[in-house]
Amino acid sequence: MPNTPSAIKRLKQSQKRRLHNRIAKKVIKTYTKRTLAALADGDMAKATVDFNATLSKIDKAGARRVLHPNTAARRKSRLARAFRDAANKAS
Repeated sequence: MPNTPSAIKRLKQSQKRRLHNRIAKKVIKTYTKRTLAALADGDMAKATVDFNATLSKIDKAGARRVLHPNTAARRKSRLARAFRDAANKAS
């Protein structure tokens, strides 16, 4: 346990940041799964809406360093490739 007031404050800050980051990562995973499920079902209208929302969440997380920017780019790329393949298959 921290003893000094500054260490106590840093612990509180890090706990709050960790919780916020975990929530942000969970939201990204949920949106990604939702998008992939819509693509698997062939529902391109819902998949398009979910795809755009997912990209937005990933962009924000990368910009805020919740995710490393390269990780954010990789996830966006993989999702975009899956979306493109599903769109080509549907048409």
